[in-house]
Amino acid sequence: MPELDDLVARLERAATELRAGELAPDRAAALVDECARLASEAGAELDRRVRAGEGGGAPAPGQLALGS
Repeated sequence: MPELDDLVARLERAATELRAGELAPDRAAALVDECARLASEAGAELDRRVRAGEGGGAPAPGQLALGS
């Protein structure tokens, strides 16, 4: 599975390409599908990291710790 940083970079490039507005409709649709796939991979990687305890231990801002 690609690293999270790689997935984020690929999503950012796709977003830039979509914002340019110069894509044919079929290419734009394919790129949107690719973004959904990349976002799913990124979510799975984040979930894997949290389950592995790589989250740093503290809850993200605005979130409560489990058991609170």
